[in-house]
Amino acid sequence: MKLAYWMYAGPAHIGTLRIASSFKNVHAIMHAPLGDDYFNVMRSMLERERNFTPVTASIVDRNVLARGSQEKVVDNITRKDAEEHPDLIVLTPTCTSSILQEDLNNFVERASIEAKADVMLADVNHYRVNELQAADRTLDQIVQYYINKARRKGELPTSKTEKPSVNIIGSSTLGFHNQHDCTELKRLMADLGITVNAVIPEGASVHELKNLPRAWFNLVPYRELGLMTAHYLEKEFRMPYVDITPMGVVETARCIRKIQQVINAQGADVDYEEFIENQTLYVSQAAWFSRSIDCQNLTGKKAVVFGDNTHAAAMTKILAREMGIHVVWAGTYCKYDADWFREQVSEYCDEVIISDDNGAIGDAIARVEPSAIFGTQMERHVGKRLNIPCGVIAAPIHIQNFPIGYKPFLGYEGTNQVADLVYNSFTLGMEDHLLEIFGGHDTKEVITKGISADSDLSWNKEAQAELNKVPGFVRGKVKRNTEKFARDRGLSEITLEVMYAAKEAVGA
Repeated sequence: MKLAYWMYAGPAHIGTLRIASSFKNVHAIMHAPLGDDYFNVMRSMLERERNFTPVTASIVDRNVLARGSQEKVVDNITRKDAEEHPDLIVLTPTCTSSILQEDLNNFVERASIEAKADVMLADVNHYRVNELQAADRTLDQIVQYYINKARRKGELPTSKTEKPSVNIIGSSTLGFHNQHDCTELKRLMADLGITVNAVIPEGASVHELKNLPRAWFNLVPYRELGLMTAHYLEKEFRMPYVDITPMGVVETARCIRKIQQVINAQGADVDYEEFIENQTLYVSQAAWFSRSIDCQNLTGKKAVVFGDNTHAAAMTKILAREMGIHVVWAGTYCKYDADWFREQVSEYCDEVIISDDNGAIGDAIARVEPSAIFGTQMERHVGKRLNIPCGVIAAPIHIQNFPIGYKPFLGYEGTNQVADLVYNSFTLGMEDHLLEIFGGHDTKEVITKGISADSDLSWNKEAQAELNKVPGFVRGKVKRNTEKFARDRGLSEITLEVMYAAKEAVGA
């Protein structure tokens, strides 16, 4: 059994709560013990929300366990209905409370009798799916609920909008730069002469969901959230969808060409080639930067990429195809969608890694010693231990990844932000190396450079002093090579003689 001290994707109820709290005037009731109710604090802090997060915890305690949860849960639903007057109340258990195996559907039916709001149980298997999968499923469930409700009432629109229009699906609270990306996508659609019919779930009202079929197509920028809804709308209303993430110059152009194809097939007559050319040459600085001497200095440098499917795949393509950087390996923690990721990145990197084990990812980074890392905040911490700079490109994220300034990753402005991130990640690393070489960090003590905490070797005083003399930018490599040399020969202590022998063995 292995203890996981980091998780790349949270438990299922976090995904459900992200969707519920993204919608306007929707309240979530979380059936959970104390300890599972950290979502409110996390969202309020990271999103810098002015209003209280619309999530209430219906706490499972010893009294509830003694007589059952139904009375308390129903009371909490009806109380919040009277206090908040929401359009929808979503009830979700957590992994812990799911162990009780209570009939929550019955709780919802009981509460629906008294509540004025719609009441729904999040239909998610908390034992089998993670945060991302649960968010995708919950959004699909809510959309289907209100489409079917409008159909029963005879309120479902039957006609498309007069001009080309789009639903942008997948922008949600706690998403990586989602609000900025959404603003950029709206701007891009306006430039293309396409009306935004709806953006879901962020900021949308559930009453607007019946109008989703009026759009000409759906745009799903993130692989993790929105595809289930797009598949449902395609099956139910024959609505085409575009799921190409417009991140980077090449993929943004490919996304726009796909949009052109989709709307022309429905009677429009547009040609976006001139727009793509103007944006690439004059709005996006990334195309110019890729040909500049600064970017050429990065050509061939080694990098690793890790994150969710959307951002890791897009960044791998940008580094390899647009900037000439050598991606040693690319990886994702979305194991449930591994085949898609492999298909997307295999030709752009030497190795593909599918894992949600943070320790294994740290060891994989240490093994190849790249010049830069592009990953989550977890990989940034790994980079700090290895003295390797890291640009954060995907969740899990810290508050620094919720910038107040405008920093989209998608669209043509996003290409500029990504180019800056890549360049600054490499140059900041080189600046640190120069400080090491010229004495800026001479007093820094040697620290363990490996990620796994299973080292059985000790360094004697003379060897440690010699290692401290090695410039910082290669010190980690010298330490790891020496320890590998010692382990291969069954040595338990590293002396000066061992260091010199290791040096000779690698031809240094």
